[in-house]
Amino acid sequence: MIAELGHYALMLALGLALIQGSMPIVGTRNNDPVLMSMATPTALGQFVFVAISFGALAVCYVTSDFSVLNVYENSNSAMPLLYRLTSVWGNHEGSMMLWVFILALFGALVAGFGNNLPPRLKANALAVQAWIAAAFELFILTTSNPFLRIADAPFEGRDLNPVLQDPGLAFHPPLLYLGYVGFSIAFSFAIAALLEGRIDAAWARWVRPWVLGAWMCLTLGIAGGSYWAYYELGWGGFWFWDPVENASLMPWLAGTAVLHSAVVMEKRGALKVWTILLAILAFSLSLIGTFLVRSGVLTSVHAFAIDPRRGIFILAILVAFIGGALALYAWRAPLLKQGGLFAPISREGALVINNLFLTCACATVFVGTLYPLALEALTGEKISVGPPFFNLTFGPLFLPLFVVMPFGPLLGWKRGDLLGATQRLLAAAMLAAVAIAAGFALQHGGPVLAPFGVGLAIFVMAGALIDLAERTLFLRIPLGAALRRAVGLPRSAWGTAFAHFGMGVTLMGIVAVTAWGSERIAALKPGGAIDIAHYRLTFEGLFNRPGPNYRDLVGHFTVRRSNGDLVGTMEPSRRTFPTRNMATTEAALMTRGVSQLYLSLGDPNPDGSVPVRLYFKPQVVMIWLGALIMFVGGALSLSDRRLRVGAPRPASARAAFLAAE
Repeated sequence: MIAELGHYALMLALGLALIQGSMPIVGTRNNDPVLMSMATPTALGQFVFVAISFGALAVCYVTSDFSVLNVYENSNSAMPLLYRLTSVWGNHEGSMMLWVFILALFGALVAGFGNNLPPRLKANALAVQAWIAAAFELFILTTSNPFLRIADAPFEGRDLNPVLQDPGLAFHPPLLYLGYVGFSIAFSFAIAALLEGRIDAAWARWVRPWVLGAWMCLTLGIAGGSYWAYYELGWGGFWFWDPVENASLMPWLAGTAVLHSAVVMEKRGALKVWTILLAILAFSLSLIGTFLVRSGVLTSVHAFAIDPRRGIFILAILVAFIGGALALYAWRAPLLKQGGLFAPISREGALVINNLFLTCACATVFVGTLYPLALEALTGEKISVGPPFFNLTFGPLFLPLFVVMPFGPLLGWKRGDLLGATQRLLAAAMLAAVAIAAGFALQHGGPVLAPFGVGLAIFVMAGALIDLAERTLFLRIPLGAALRRAVGLPRSAWGTAFAHFGMGVTLMGIVAVTAWGSERIAALKPGGAIDIAHYRLTFEGLFNRPGPNYRDLVGHFTVRRSNGDLVGTMEPSRRTFPTRNMATTEAALMTRGVSQLYLSLGDPNPDGSVPVRLYFKPQVVMIWLGALIMFVGGALSLSDRRLRVGAPRPASARAAFLAAE
């Protein structure tokens, strides 16, 4: 009964989505306020029914209702409750339900909290959002129904993919989808603006919080997925340039460009047409990522779908929304009024450079990801585009972006003083030079350019701190007065500094672990030892450890420093899932500061030895710590009163901190 309730609720949600997508547009064409006002209640109603449907599927999983085919194929009663719940989106059908649920949630938020939006803009935006939701709801009902029943219900389920039986499944897909679907709001507002033929700085202020929230979630989702793959797959890497990874990186790059472009549009009324295009592209790339992962053209742990009908349906959605949006843009964009002018050396100019590098980097990833697929589809020839291509093309585009990053906040709007900004960044440049010199002095092997990467990371981090120091007049006025200015600074200023600082932290981690990480592979018998960096690991033996739905073969290792001091123990394992007849590698991690020892175990050899792979990962934790700092920076900016639509800035604050702006 629960499954049927969920199915029926999803059908009702589709009906409401069709009403929401048609009646408000008719209202805007005929200037009928009654029809336009239908957008809000239908959006809220659609969310209620989608939530009921999603909740029904979750209940089926939690109660282990194996008469539901989707539950039978992806769950097991012996699984812990957390994994039974996260199994809801650990498969194709459930993940699409999560997609639609978040899509309806964002539409409901716009409907509920968009009372200060112009009625025509709100009606058109919610209508566009409804058509996106209707397309995916129809996709689920026709090709990916998660509520199908089995005539003779089995006693037990087939279990979830062992790789997905991890706490990472609880946060990684939802955060990614919040990012992907969050960009749909910017897309809907962009289409609504094109339909209305009017766009201004207020539009950027309405859209920017949604883009920022989506960007935050996508940042944390990508970082969380990177860490999950790092410790779960046993290969010791944080990024492999896999097409599925690239599918999440491309909308992040486009979304970052939208954020910076929207700032120029809000502050100076410039880059209007460009911002609209970026808003369309950001969500379009999210849809392309969905096609890659859900259509079956890729083979990976993410690519659940193998039914060609699904791929054709999603491809039709891509053609309809991306093709339609770009056609509308080509028709209406030339009619939009252009914004104000600005000098090349200005904060606007720096943000334009930022956009150019971001979009070029995104285009590089796009070509490298899709070209092999297109070539195979057209000619049948298979080629592989891997890390060497991306490292040699993406890196050179991103490095100049890091160089420009500290200059932007220090330049004035409309016309900036490049010499003055350079002088203020002199201390950051000196710190970077010291770091480069120290890197060459201490480096024993590794790429010759690695110290320059460290210096660049220091330059970015120091530049973010100098921006805050300039705003608070730190060291130029008494400390108490500087602290009061710091407290009164707009939170968006703190957010910018945190985000830029986090980028520097992540860059530092990437450079260090790539340049100076070390690896050892050996086959050890009990009592054998292996050395790496300043550590010695001694293999003490194997033992078995049962789990709720798996068996662990665990290796026990004692970790000591090279001088003999005991550091601790590490216990990597080989985990076997009898129901699926699959095994996974459970790596052991030992964190020392921001560095890690990483140990993974192989299958025992006939002679009693065990293959082990040991890594020393210097400063690897900084990669994900930087992403967390960026997320905090986004949250600070999102909490800024000035980002709330229609919220006026207090006059006292503006008078007190005008100089800091």
